[in-house]
Amino acid sequence: MLLRFDLLGPLSVSRDGHPVDLGSVKQRLLLALLLTRPGEAVPADELVNVLWGDQPPASAGANIRTYVRGLRQAIDYDGRIVTTAGGYLLRVEPDERDLDRFDAAAARGRTAAACGDPVRAEAELAQALALWRGPVLAGLPLPRALSRWVGQVAERRLLAEEDHAGTQLALGAAAQVIPRLRALLERHPLRQRAWAHLMTGLYHSGDAAGATAAFRQARQVLAEETGMDPGPELTRLYDDILHHRCPPPGPPPPAEPAPVAGTRPAQLPLTTPDFVGRREQLARLDAVVGHPAGGPTSVVVTVVCGMAGVGKTTLALHWAHRVADRFPDGQLYVNLRGYDEGEAVSPADALLGFLEALDVPLARIPSSQHARTGLYRSLLADREMLIVLDNARDADQVRPLLPGAGRCAVVVTSRDQLSTLVAAEGARLLTLDVLTDTESTHLLRSRVDGSRLDAEPAAVAEMIEAAGRLPLALSIVAARVATRPTFPLEAVVAELRAPETRLAMLADGDVRRVFSWSYEALSPDAARLFRLLGLHPGPELSGSAAAALLGWPRVAVAPVLTELTRLHLLTEHRPDRYAFHDLLRSYAAELAQADEPVDQRWAAHRRLYDHYLHSAEPAGRLVQPQWPPVTALPALPGNVRVPMVDQDAALAWFTAERHVLLRVIRQATATGFDAYAWRLAWALTTFLAPGGLWQDQSTAQQAALESAERLGDLEAQATANRLLGRAAYRLGEYDTAGERLQRAITLYEKLGDQDGLAQTLHNYTEHCFVLGRRDEALAHAHEALRLYRLVGNRAGEGRALNAIGYLHAVLGNHRQAIADCTEALAQQRLIDDRNGQAATLDSLGFAYHGLGEYESAVSCYEQSIELFRDSADRYHQAETLTRLGDTRAAMDDLDGAVAAWRLAAAIFDDLGDPAAEGARRRLAEVRRSG
Repeated sequence: MLLRFDLLGPLSVSRDGHPVDLGSVKQRLLLALLLTRPGEAVPADELVNVLWGDQPPASAGANIRTYVRGLRQAIDYDGRIVTTAGGYLLRVEPDERDLDRFDAAAARGRTAAACGDPVRAEAELAQALALWRGPVLAGLPLPRALSRWVGQVAERRLLAEEDHAGTQLALGAAAQVIPRLRALLERHPLRQRAWAHLMTGLYHSGDAAGATAAFRQARQVLAEETGMDPGPELTRLYDDILHHRCPPPGPPPPAEPAPVAGTRPAQLPLTTPDFVGRREQLARLDAVVGHPAGGPTSVVVTVVCGMAGVGKTTLALHWAHRVADRFPDGQLYVNLRGYDEGEAVSPADALLGFLEALDVPLARIPSSQHARTGLYRSLLADREMLIVLDNARDADQVRPLLPGAGRCAVVVTSRDQLSTLVAAEGARLLTLDVLTDTESTHLLRSRVDGSRLDAEPAAVAEMIEAAGRLPLALSIVAARVATRPTFPLEAVVAELRAPETRLAMLADGDVRRVFSWSYEALSPDAARLFRLLGLHPGPELSGSAAAALLGWPRVAVAPVLTELTRLHLLTEHRPDRYAFHDLLRSYAAELAQADEPVDQRWAAHRRLYDHYLHSAEPAGRLVQPQWPPVTALPALPGNVRVPMVDQDAALAWFTAERHVLLRVIRQATATGFDAYAWRLAWALTTFLAPGGLWQDQSTAQQAALESAERLGDLEAQATANRLLGRAAYRLGEYDTAGERLQRAITLYEKLGDQDGLAQTLHNYTEHCFVLGRRDEALAHAHEALRLYRLVGNRAGEGRALNAIGYLHAVLGNHRQAIADCTEALAQQRLIDDRNGQAATLDSLGFAYHGLGEYESAVSCYEQSIELFRDSADRYHQAETLTRLGDTRAAMDDLDGAVAAWRLAAAIFDDLGDPAAEGARRRLAEVRRSG
């Protein structure tokens, strides 16, 4: 049965090409809300709010059940609408929503445009736009929650229309573009990119007067509606048209394959060098991907299943490395951690990693899982790649990660048979059993001196039997034998044979029993550390963190860590970076719960959080010395912390611990260590903010806010709201940003904290500026300056003066801007605020450029770039490089401009920021101009 859900116009559903009666308006609204969040449980109270607002009838719950029953009768022949705890979930298969098909086609079009293929780009974008039948959900009375979503989707359509116009201009079809752009601008007159396309189209169709008239019309509309002048790009285009510097679009490129941009992913982890056996299984894996060139193009999925420790991952990786050269577009790998308690990787997070590996900038990755799947499948549609999905929990975790087309092979490993994946997606099932006796002997010989095995064949046979021929168990037993070179094998067998060494089996049986063998062989100190490591949230830890868990000095824990790694209970995958296998982590956590008293677990957690906090806070002060510190939490006497000798050391530590700290913050919140959680989030943000890692900042501050509210600590709440608001507006979540910053303002006013209030107003200035509210931004900047001066915050005063100066420059008051920024710079040099100096010099460069004083602008920009580089503020370094390139281009120094833009694009690409496109567009203009 083929279902189609169409939202790009009036809501409609068809089954096998026949329209489905969706019932009443409220029943249709309920379906619309479920369709906006496919595969996600929507709480019943949220459905009630959408349908009735603040005044639901007493029968609302019963009415919801009636509407769901009606929808099930209409469309739900195969269990599409699932009742969840407290709500409902709608299962939607790939490409069933017209919105997903639109997103996929638009993504393919943009990819083609980026690869220099405007013909294909125009076709894909035209296909995407053809799916629209009118406004989203036309005809339905939209409540606020749906209206916001509809507005976001409508914005995606406008972007696609502008992209389509750009491809048509590149193909020389200006006459076709002009009427469509006029119609678009009639509806949306503030879109400067559309005005630029219209001006370009008119100019290249021979109507230069019409092009300049369009600019004047745009300027008038912008002035009347927003009080703003056209942006620099539109102004520059107008100047180019006036001076006939607007080159004609080039002819379409030759019809040959465009080079694939970006890197070739090669994500396969290192595999064991002593792989043994599995010849039959390797042959079966070879057979399913052994298609000759020009053969089938469907995706081949193989599920390797079996019990824990049977070697599923080892087999998959050994085979993947062996055939990697047969997949010219690379390999993707993810450990889904399906059986890691509380740590399973969601499909959305796995897709985020894959899209990053495929060179999609972070800012262009959609927020919803469904949209990420559509983009991922679009990118893989014409590629030949190998994808390894390791340690999957169930089919639902895997399905969104399967390509939809292309000559791709997928290998999934799981303890589960994933039978629904076999039935629905046609996956091949490869069940992995334990090793044969011969293979088990070969495995032991690869790790133990063969002469010892030859001398005691009976003991070898009993050892293999006791280990159940399980590869993981045999590896641990082999390690025990190898580390006891003087022990007869019979002595090891006797230890394994004794009933007291055999713990009750886990669900996975032999694995837990074998783990217990190694655990019981540990020294008391190593055994305790192994248990306490189960309290660490992962994904890895340093020796110092291990020492903190034990409450020991760092040097004392080194031999204990060596003991654990020697017995393969811990892996040192990089110097002083240790990781657990997920089964071992679960086993250690279980032991900690069973054998460590509650007060000892609490104390270990406290030492761990104290270690991270009192390492992170000094690092944060080195990275952002101008940030006012938060109220300190006293350090535990004698606890281990990492010394931070300078800013480079601090940056290196944050880089290594970033993902660990995010987990530690969430765990501290979950375990009630709230005073540590919000302070850790503040410290980590000193590193995240300059790096443009806004999503991580948002995650950290959301946990911080939860902890702060539970504590009832107003300072903590104000700090978390402010930093969460800043992350939100950088992520384009402007409503959230405004709400959080306003809440922070209220809290700081309640506290009487004028310094914190000034900081928040400074952030709110940026928020208003981004939204085009320039006068309001200027007013907030002046108020922040007043407060900074009142409390004597010299660094804040300098930054507020710089903000005021920059706003004046944007508004065209360049002399006033230079006066304000010069005063700011003098303040910042007195107190050695180097990052503040960098920002102010950038503003001065912008103001001097506006006056045409290019030499002065270049001097300011170059000083700014050096200071940003020294303070590791790469995001703002790239912004200033872009402006330096603009100034050098205005001076006809094209070589200097190209060098600056190239470096800016490289930095933005490394950060995953879409601003890289602006730098590349400038480079393309230089190439076109010869």
